[in-house]
Amino acid sequence: MTELLFPLGGRRAWAVWATAVLTYLVTVLHRGSMSVAGLQAAERFHISASALASFTVVQLTVYAAMQVPVGILLDRYGSKRLLIAASGLLFVAQSAFSLVDSYPAALAARAVLGVGDALVFISVLRVVMSWFPALRQPVMSQATGMLGGLGAIMSTVPMAAAFHAFGWTPTFAGASVLSLVAGVLVLFLIKDTPYDEPLRRAKQPLHEVKKNLRRAWKEPGTRLGLWTHFTTSFSGSTFGLLWGYPFLVQGQGLAPTTAAAMLILPVLAGLCYGPLVGRYAARFPFYRSWIVLAVIAGSVLMWTVVLLWPGRAPMPVLLLLIVVQAAGGPGSMLGLDYARTFNPATRFGAANGMVNTGGFIATLLCIGMVGILLDTSSGGAPQTIEDFKFALAFQYVLWAIGTRQILKYRRKARGHLARYNPEAYQALLANQVVPLKG
Repeated sequence: MTELLFPLGGRRAWAVWATAVLTYLVTVLHRGSMSVAGLQAAERFHISASALASFTVVQLTVYAAMQVPVGILLDRYGSKRLLIAASGLLFVAQSAFSLVDSYPAALAARAVLGVGDALVFISVLRVVMSWFPALRQPVMSQATGMLGGLGAIMSTVPMAAAFHAFGWTPTFAGASVLSLVAGVLVLFLIKDTPYDEPLRRAKQPLHEVKKNLRRAWKEPGTRLGLWTHFTTSFSGSTFGLLWGYPFLVQGQGLAPTTAAAMLILPVLAGLCYGPLVGRYAARFPFYRSWIVLAVIAGSVLMWTVVLLWPGRAPMPVLLLLIVVQAAGGPGSMLGLDYARTFNPATRFGAANGMVNTGGFIATLLCIGMVGILLDTSSGGAPQTIEDFKFALAFQYVLWAIGTRQILKYRRKARGHLARYNPEAYQALLANQVVPLKG
């Protein structure tokens, strides 16, 4: 009989979680490392706005494409192996990116970085699900996202200062070393489960893997999670990963140091939103969709104000936009919470992988289209505030599609649970979560 060696939520659990979160923090730093390097990259590689966007589009395309395979690998091999592999890939990718001076080689480096990035987040979530009691998992998941967001802070002002002081190659090469450090810590400190047996999953034949994937995909709650992640996160990610800095500097006329400092605000705001969203999700799981819709409405409202403002928007409006938009990060975590609620533990990896593709597909679509629309509007000339407004209006297309799908699959998920698992549905109505079996 399997014995619990370490108490759920005990000291060892916190040590394992802290190590996993550190790995995620470093990964977010790498993911967002283009946020203040866009103008330097355009000069270094002699590329247009759409070509510049392709760095992030390629990275996120690979990330999204890897999510389902990573979910399968996670269910089979566990978090520790995947986090070690991710650290190695991120080190190689960022080191290569620091050295290359051709556009195709740089694209290849960002693609490898996308593979390493894809391995991390759902592996860290599996640590939370393995080491903490079910009632604490929503809050711990939000805390994971919040603390990982510190990597986004490191990718703004500190990276901008490093570019100014040391240049391109030393900055990216120095960042790559952090992944080696994280990988060593994972090797010695992380254990996949708190039980006395190591994680050993039988190798499933291909038809069983396909069956598991089909079940996860056919579950309406999985698709509700996917569209939640899709709709809540893309606006803030588009702003933070690439287009926020050029929009503020070239479009709004702010100083580069001011713009870099403003990109810290979403992370700080997320530190406030995260605990509130996590507690709400834990106490009222049946009503999680209302906070999702409120997050979307807030972003739509603030972007409408900024895009309709005559000329450049005043600083208070820009600050309010960034703060309100920051709720998208914690809001997107509710998509992963849906995957946990509506799927049995045997499908967590596959379901989380599917959900996690949503926001990144939306983000890569938005980043790519903004770049194309900027080039179209400016005609090759330096972009103006009107060019940015025209391009960023594309966000409304994704908000409209995503919100419609959230409402559709919210209804389907509740109906499916009520029909096939009435006990779990009644528990959800009472704002309780019953683990599903499958």
